[in-house]
Amino acid sequence: MDQRTEVNEFLRTRRDRIMPDQAGIIGGGRRRVPGLRREEVAMLAGVSAEYYARIERGDLAGVSPEILDAVARALRFDEAETDHLEALARAAGPERPRNRRRTAEPSVRPSLQLFLDSVTVPVWVRDRRMNFIASNQLARAVYAPVLDDPVNQGNIARFWFLNPASHNFFVDWEQGADDTVATIRTYAGQNPHDKQLTDLIGELVTRSDAFRRRWSAHNVRHHRTGVKRLHHPVVGDLELQYEAMDLPADPEWFMFAYTAAPGSPTDERLRLLGRPGPHTPAGVWSPASSLIHRRLLRLGCTGSTRKEHDWLQSGCAG
Repeated sequence: MDQRTEVNEFLRTRRDRIMPDQAGIIGGGRRRVPGLRREEVAMLAGVSAEYYARIERGDLAGVSPEILDAVARALRFDEAETDHLEALARAAGPERPRNRRRTAEPSVRPSLQLFLDSVTVPVWVRDRRMNFIASNQLARAVYAPVLDDPVNQGNIARFWFLNPASHNFFVDWEQGADDTVATIRTYAGQNPHDKQLTDLIGELVTRSDAFRRRWSAHNVRHHRTGVKRLHHPVVGDLELQYEAMDLPADPEWFMFAYTAAPGSPTDERLRLLGRPGPHTPAGVWSPASSLIHRRLLRLGCTGSTRKEHDWLQSGCAG
């Protein structure tokens, strides 16, 4: 990404979304475009029009934290937008020498995998490039459609925007797509020299109209907590609360834990996903698999019997 262009388009799109009356500005004559004028943002931030114009042109070198805060307040930034502006300003400073050694492939520490396996709810780890890094067995079963996709290789963003099956798996596809792109832009602002991330962005901009349209909006967000609704091909609909956690020993990785309300249909379906499947010959139903199938039907599962049986035989590992 060109850093000056990134700053310019980020600030311009934030300025365009604020109506003068929202900022307490009365009058101002006829406007050719919606939103605030540069001089109005400068007035609200307490800087000269020339200085703000320089900032919006992408020249953040030497801009003080106090001025950045003033601009953020003037443009009504939320926490994620304020952090993004600060990250862009840091990137505009003197470039630090970069370690050009080849980065090793991600390696999951045995202690981290042991922790994941000891957790009874779905828990998994991904990196800033949206690669699925590690998980426990239940999370692998939940995300089987993503992990079984040979083309997109366990990359959440590629699956979301390049595999039509994602529209069925992610119930709230549109909102999730917005959030995914905004999260990727946040990561890109924090590390604009991450070649693997910029390559991913370039690929998705080229191959996906839905990604490209969202990328041009310049939205950012922190991915911390929320609700994930999935339509699993075996057990049906899942409504999961999630919490995101940093991993200080692996600052490029993030851990997500999913929970369901006790006694809810999702809670029961997670129990079914976590149950080891019977090892029976292909095409033969055991009493245990028939029992699970009946319970799935009572829960309203609409998946095909063939898929359920195949999945059960796989040991619920996705």
